[in-house]
Amino acid sequence: MIELRPFDRLGGGNHGWLLSKFHFSFADYHDDERMHWGRLRVWNDDEIAAGSGFAPHPHANMEIVTYVTQGAITHKDSLGNTGRTEAGDVQVMSAGTGIQHSEYNMESETTKLFQIWILPDQRGGTPSWGTRPFPKDVRHGQFVTLASGRANDADALSIRADARVAGATLKAGETTEYKLGTGRYAYLVPARGSIEVNGTCAGTRDGLAIADEDVLRVTALEDSEIVLVDAG
Repeated sequence: MIELRPFDRLGGGNHGWLLSKFHFSFADYHDDERMHWGRLRVWNDDEIAAGSGFAPHPHANMEIVTYVTQGAITHKDSLGNTGRTEAGDVQVMSAGTGIQHSEYNMESETTKLFQIWILPDQRGGTPSWGTRPFPKDVRHGQFVTLASGRANDADALSIRADARVAGATLKAGETTEYKLGTGRYAYLVPARGSIEVNGTCAGTRDGLAIADEDVLRVTALEDSEIVLVDAG
């Protein structure tokens, strides 16, 4: 089963400095049929104006993954962590028992990012944050795991959930596969380009909610950058 969620039909909000589209219920947008997808609770597509951002605010009991698609985001938190994550790279915050953080666009251009929230396997735990660059060339033609709660994904940023965030870049006409497994959920978004997944087409920033598909066969209809959450 694959459900296409076109970008222009998503919920969202416009706060001047922040333009958002919501793939799932969030803030003032509510849809009973889009509360979560497996462990995936939030996928927001945010555009943050230069010199602005999210002031310090708290979170708890959530795995929050940020994938930057344009520009960069600068993070600070109550643990004393600070860091800058650039386009194509990932940061992960395990909110655990509670953490406060801010996210600012300190660049001279608009920052675009995917804000992804995943429900943890267990509540509580010591909060943490991490970021790292991932070489872009290793994603050419294949999915590479960026964040994961699985023991065999040791090279990825760690999250506390039976879930995985993966990225791939494909040239037009290229095909790759992702082994999902029966009974699992996935959500896939082309950050740029257009793709076909098991016969269903999606354009830039469209969402594909996927279930009961053992193997995902992804073909690029044009040069594409793809983000996938294997959501348990």
